[in-house]
Amino acid sequence: MSAIPPSNSTPASNITPSALALLPLGVFLALFIGVGAYLTLQGVDFAFYQLPAPIAALPAIVLAIALSKDKINQAIEQFLKGVGHQDIIAMCMIYLLAGAFAAVAKASGGVDATVNLGLSLLPTTMILPGIFLISAFIATAMGTSMGTIAAVAPVAVGIAHSAGMSLPLTAGVVLSGAMFGDNLSIISDTTIAATRSQGCEMKDKFRENIKIALPAALIALVIFALSSTATQTPATSEIEWLKILPYITILVLAVSGLNVFVVLSLGIIFAGAVSLFAVPDYALTQLGKDIYAGFGNMQEIFILSMLIGGLSELMRRQGGLAFLTQFVSRIIQKFGTQHSHDANSKASEFGIAILVSLTNFCTANNTVAIIVSGSVARELSQQNDVSPRRSASVLDIFSCVTQGILPYGAQILLLGSIFQLSPLEIVSNSYYCFVLAACAMLAMLLKPHRL
Repeated sequence: MSAIPPSNSTPASNITPSALALLPLGVFLALFIGVGAYLTLQGVDFAFYQLPAPIAALPAIVLAIALSKDKINQAIEQFLKGVGHQDIIAMCMIYLLAGAFAAVAKASGGVDATVNLGLSLLPTTMILPGIFLISAFIATAMGTSMGTIAAVAPVAVGIAHSAGMSLPLTAGVVLSGAMFGDNLSIISDTTIAATRSQGCEMKDKFRENIKIALPAALIALVIFALSSTATQTPATSEIEWLKILPYITILVLAVSGLNVFVVLSLGIIFAGAVSLFAVPDYALTQLGKDIYAGFGNMQEIFILSMLIGGLSELMRRQGGLAFLTQFVSRIIQKFGTQHSHDANSKASEFGIAILVSLTNFCTANNTVAIIVSGSVARELSQQNDVSPRRSASVLDIFSCVTQGILPYGAQILLLGSIFQLSPLEIVSNSYYCFVLAACAMLAMLLKPHRL
C-alpha cells in the first residue's frame, strides 16, 4: 500500500511532470519481480521470499532521494512525510489488529472450528464458490479487502488442505471475493474517494457499479464451480459454535457500520475471552504473546507499506504522477478533437480507466490512485459529458482490478504470506478481477453515454 499525498505537500500546480521520477519504481519492480521470476524459473522454492520486498525497495528509495533536486535533508524529510502520513499509519494499525485477531482466533481453535463449519455446510462441488461468497459478503460488510483477507484466508487454507484443493486457486478465490466487496461496499475507502472526487451520490455510484460487478461475479462463480473438484471428501466433526462466534461477531459488527478499528479490537477481545474459557491452561500471559505474535506476522507488509509510502511521496513531488496524468490527458484531448461526441465520451472513460490503473501501478494502493487521478478524471468526464456516477464507477472498478493483479500489492502479499505462495501464483488465479475488467470494458464500448 502507499501513502496519500499529505495535505501540506507541494501543490500539484507547482510540480513539473517528469518521466524520470518514475525510474525508482522501475528499479523496485525490476528487483522484486525480476529476481522472484528468475528464481522461480530456476526452480527455487519460495522464490519471491529470497529477496524480501522491503529490501528490494531500499535501492529504489536511495535512487529517488538522489534524483531529488532539493537538498538531501529536504528529500529525506519528504520521504518521512510519506512514511508517516496518517493514512499509512492507519493502514499499518489495521495490519497489526488484523494480525492479532487472526492469531488469537487461531489459538482459540476458531480457524479449525470455522473450517469444520464450512465443510459441514458446503457440498464438495461448491466449496470454492462458497468461499468466494463468504469473502465477498464480509468484504462488502467491512469495506476493507485487507481485513477480509486476514479473517478469511486462514480458514480457506484449512479448507483447501482438508479437501485436497489447489492452494493457488483457493487464494485466488479469496482475493476475488475481497476485491468484489472492496469495489462495492459503501463504507470502502475506494467508494468514498471515487464518489467524493466525482461529485456523485453513493447510491448512484453503487447502482452503476453493480450492473457491471454482478455479471462479473456470476461468471466468476461459474468458473469457480467448474474448478471446485476436491480430491477427497473432508471429514467433519461436531460444530463448535462458541469458537466460531468471534468471526460471526466481526461480521455482525461490520454490517452495523462500526469503525474497522473498533471491529477488530472487539474481535480480539472476544476471541481472547473464548480462548481463556475454552482452551485448557490458557492464561492472560499467553493471550499477550499471541497478540504480539500476530503483530510479528505483519512485520514485512508493515515495513513495506511505510517504505512504499515514502517512495510514492518522493515520486509525486518529483513529478512522476503528474507525468502520468498529463500523458493520459493529452491522449484523450487529442482523440477528442477528431471523433463524434459518443466516441469522445467512450474515449474519456477508457482514458480514466488507464489513468487510474497506471497511478495504481505506481502507488500500489487503489484508494490513493483514485485520489491522485480523481481531479483529472472529473475534468475529462465534464469535458465529454460522462456522468459523475459513471466516472466514479470506472475509477473504482479499475483501481480494484489493478490492485487485485499487482504482485506487489498489499492484498496479494498478505495472501502470499498466509498461503505460503508466490505472488504470481495468486495473481494468475484472480479470475474475478480479469472478468470484471472485461465486463467493464464491454460496458464502456456498448452503453450509450448520457448524463
